[in-house]
Formats: sequence, C-alpha cells, structure tokens
Amino acid sequence: MATGRSTPVRVEGATENAAATQALVDKLVGRGLDPAVLRLFILDGAKALKAVKARFGKLTPIQRCQDHKARNILERRPKKYVGSVRKTLRKAWEMDEVLEAERLFRDHAKRIQREAPGVSGSIPKGLDEILTVTRLRLPFELRSSLACTNAIENMQGTIWRVTRNVKRWRDASMALRWAAAGMIEAKAGLRRMTSHRQLPALRHALVEHHARDALKNA
Repeated sequence: MATGRSTPVRVEGATENAAATQALVDKLVGRGLDPAVLRLFILDGAKALKAVKARFGKLTPIQRCQDHKARNILERRPKKYVGSVRKTLRKAWEMDEVLEAERLFRDHAKRIQREAPGVSGSIPKGLDEILTVTRLRLPFELRSSLACTNAIENMQGTIWRVTRNVKRWRDASMALRWAAAGMIEAKAGLRRMTSHRQLPALRHALVEHHARDALKNA
C-alpha cells in the first residue's frame, strides 16, 4: 500500500540492492529469527524474495504484496481501462479457488495483449507469489490482512515524516536514534488486525504446506 508520501530514496544498482537485502536477512537470523520455524513471508520486491528463499529454502511460502502488483499494473495501463483492470484484480483477490483466480488473470492478459502488450506481459509475472494466501486457503479476512505490506509501510511513512526535517546527519547512530523515535511514534497508532483470531488457521495452513512439500521431496 502506498502511504501517499513521496519518500526520497537512495538509488542503488541491482547488485548492491541484493547484497543489502541478503545482509538484512542474515542479520535477522543472527538476532534469533529461526529458519526452522514455519513462516509466511510477505514481501514487495524480487530482491527480498531471492534473499528469503536463499536463507529459508526455495519452498518457503512467500506472499508478494498485492497492492504493489496492482499499482504496477494500473500505472502502465491506459487510463480508460483502469476501471476494468481494478475490477478484475479485486475479483481475483476475492476468489477462494486459486486456479480460478489464476485463470482470471491470464484471460485478462490475453484480452489486452494487442492494445497493451507490455501490461499484458507483466500481469502473469510473479503470479505464484501473488496468490499465496489464496493457495494456503486462508479465511478471506485473514487473506486481506496478509496479502500486502501495509503495516510495515505505514511505519516507514511515520519514520519518514519524523525525520524529514533533519538537515544534517552527523553519523549512523544519529540516524538510528531518529528511526527509533519514528517507530515509537508509529507504535502509538498501531492496532491489532481485525482477523487476529483467525491466525491459528495460518499456522495450520503452514503445517499442511510443509507436509505436502515433504511428501513431494520424499
């Protein structure tokens, strides 16, 4: 989900980005994130996806942010077709059967192939990760909560707002202090997600996912 703020970022090449992402994942493991524990990772970029799979295994369930996917598609779509695309995306997200959702995506890509080949080609990309919460057969409310990176992006938006007036960064420790201040402010606005009572369904789904993968590799 976009926070509505234009956040200045440092532009890095793909190699630097991948290395930084891998270093972050490794640091989290070093601080106690156990790779043996079953988890669903919710990400918004290919670099993070590669780093997670490299550290936690290729079969680790990963949900790519649906809001990012929708934005990437809609930004490249001619304006007169935005409404129909948004409707198609919403319908796919709400479907309970993953095969039906995938079929809807691919059918729509075929329909617009002639008029917008670039957009058509981008729709099926990352489809497996885009529909992970559906494939895990989670309840709809829980799927809605876990299908995007809203929670972390909202916190990042608060950190940006808190730090945007700093004119001179003296050192890294100063940046960390300001980031911590932003997190403390963001904490005041955090709320328990409405579907928290359905979280046991996620644990059950992850256990089943792991069991199916174990049978495949037996």
